Amino acid sequence: MRLSATLICAVTCGIAAASADNWKSQQFKSLVTFGDSYTDESRLQYFEDNDGSPPPPTWVEPANNDTASGGYTWARYVANSTQINLYDYAVRGAVCSNTLTPRRLNSIHSDYPSVLEYEVPAFLASSQARTSDNQSFLDIPPSATIYSIWIGTNDLGIDAFLTDSQVSGKTIPDYIECVFSALDQVYENGGRFFIIQNVSPLQLTPLYSTPERGGVYGSQYPSKATNVTETSYRMWEAVATVNSIYKYKTPFEVLVQKRYPDANFAVMDMYSILEDIYYNPDQYLASPANVTGFIDQCNSHGCTRLPNQDSFMWFNSLHPSTKTDSIIAQRFVEVFKGESKYADYWN
Repeated sequence: MRLSATLICAVTCGIAAASADNWKSQQFKSLVTFGDSYTDESRLQYFEDNDGSPPPPTWVEPANNDTASGGYTWARYVANSTQINLYDYAVRGAVCSNTLTPRRLNSIHSDYPSVLEYEVPAFLASSQARTSDNQSFLDIPPSATIYSIWIGTNDLGIDAFLTDSQVSGKTIPDYIECVFSALDQVYENGGRFFIIQNVSPLQLTPLYSTPERGGVYGSQYPSKATNVTETSYRMWEAVATVNSIYKYKTPFEVLVQKRYPDANFAVMDMYSILEDIYYNPDQYLASPANVTGFIDQCNSHGCTRLPNQDSFMWFNSLHPSTKTDSIIAQRFVEVFKGESKYADYWN
């Protein structure tokens, strides 16, 4: 079917007009984050410490320098360097929706809390909560608040799409639409500045790398490993597919479908940021730079952290190191200042 000239213009003319000017003109004071262990500071820990009960709407998440990165998360680095408020609703182990790729966590007697079923509702509850002196709990004016979502590491991974463990009939496009469904609710609650962080190059993590790149999937998950190289390439294909959908679906939803009137979107290219570190490590990491190994070495007797940690890209087989997170934070600040070469902007 041929596209009409009107539709073609709606897409191409809109793309040509998109700019970062609206971001450059704002003085942001708050950042609200949704995601998984790449962003979570201690929210899942609250569930585990309280027999599966969630934090109350007015819970203030403490800063944590011992996260899945081995130190501070990228979001905490952003907050510390810019002095903006951080309201972090990310949960370690989360997927976008448990109706697509549920994963059980016995310590909380439930599935991992997901973005759509837990994180966004928790944020909405907090946004309506009041303090003891009847002030709004969250300081989130629409023109001065950034909303970010970085989700997909678990959705595309083990016990999910990678191992064909998704709910029957569900597909990767369902996961992508879940992300936009979550943003629908945040938009309806007043959100107007959104950063979608696309999926990292998971095929370069030690977990999913090929054997010649130091990949450990076959040793960590021997019961799930068939052809480790094939597994790495399958992950690469899934990540590339997701990121291509983000690249084209975002302007389609914003410019053509008019799904978010008066909103401003940026798609932050996490893939290219981490790929750049991987292939040009000496520009980012201490010497001798190491992009195939990882800091946290574990066996049946416990875990030991290797020295010279600023030289490592990865903290463990799946998670970026806190050094890498500090680089991500710098790039994130560039995005919301409207100065990033790693972002496409739509409004």
